[in-house]
Amino acid sequence: MDQKRLDRINELAHKAKAEGLTDAETAERQTLRDAYLKDFRESFRSQVEMLQVYDKEGKEVTPEKVKDIQREKGLRDD
Repeated sequence: MDQKRLDRINELAHKAKAEGLTDAETAERQTLRDAYLKDFRESFRSQVEMLQVYDKEGKEVTPEKVKDIQREKGLRDD
């Protein structure tokens, strides 16, 4: 999400606390929040899917579910 959208979300949040929002602004705020959450979830999912976990001895202990997703995406050779 670009900075312009984040600034607008914050602007609407401040206005909601100070004086309230119109129906149009409330709808815009919800649309912006939904887009923000969608982008956040996609980014977080991508980070988790790229994750590899190792124990103290250096043995990989990445959960099998994550390994399967990595295999499906061609990110693992095993």
